[in-house]
Amino acid sequence: MFIWALHDTKPATRRDSGDMTVDQTAGPLANALVGSPGGAPAAALLARGVCRALDQLGFASLLEFPLANGQRADILALGRTGDLVIVEIKSSVADFRADRKWAGYRDFADRLYFAVPNDFPALLIPEECGLIVADPFGAALLRDGALTPLAGARRRALTLRFARTAASRLRRQLDPQAGLLAEGF
Repeated sequence: MFIWALHDTKPATRRDSGDMTVDQTAGPLANALVGSPGGAPAAALLARGVCRALDQLGFASLLEFPLANGQRADILALGRTGDLVIVEIKSSVADFRADRKWAGYRDFADRLYFAVPNDFPALLIPEECGLIVADPFGAALLRDGALTPLAGARRRALTLRFARTAASRLRRQLDPQAGLLAEGF
């Protein structure tokens, strides 16, 4: 079980730099955090808080992770022991009601969580899914998700894809034009 605490204090004057390169494969949620902090949508700010909490617990996380079924998980996190967690970000009730694709995420994680803002009605979240309350600076676990362990082959494939995706995104941060080079060099 995760134990997180919401941060009730915010960094004094720290500002994100706006000079980072946009990752063309990450998608709008991840790229919203690259620009100015004032321009990031609510979902991106919640994702930042969730990723900070996951990091404190020893999880590496990737935003908008492409799954084998063609969907993108808002956050896929890989734990120290190889456990995989998907966190679906819902910034409002309207966002939750308009999007039902999250049911397909269960086949790609040991646990599925929803991360929502503090004023979100918790009763809307299905009982088998975990519930996280987040803000831009941290997150708190209100309910653990049901454990549905992945098969070994799927876990291996997801872990390898996680590693390759992370390495590719990091490389593109260092060399944004790398994808433009001809293959075979």
